[in-house]
Amino acid sequence: MEIDLTKLPPGHRGVIVRVEGGVGFIKKLEYMGIRQGKIVRKISSHFLRGPQTVRVDNFDVAIGFGMARKIFVKEV
Repeated sequence: MEIDLTKLPPGHRGVIVRVEGGVGFIKKLEYMGIRQGKIVRKISSHFLRGPQTVRVDNFDVAIGFGMARKIFVKEV
């Protein structure tokens, strides 16, 4: 079952199955190392609609709540 990144609990891992958005948005994520097929680990999420922090390839990346809602993962 795929869920958006905001619903992935902290400490859990997921593989990115799809990203919704335009070419510019997808390229911006790719520059951060976030692309389809990558495994991400959720580090933290802030209360309410704050940034989501994930670890990708040993780097921690903070993603805005709106961006995180467009990234869909399957928990592994």
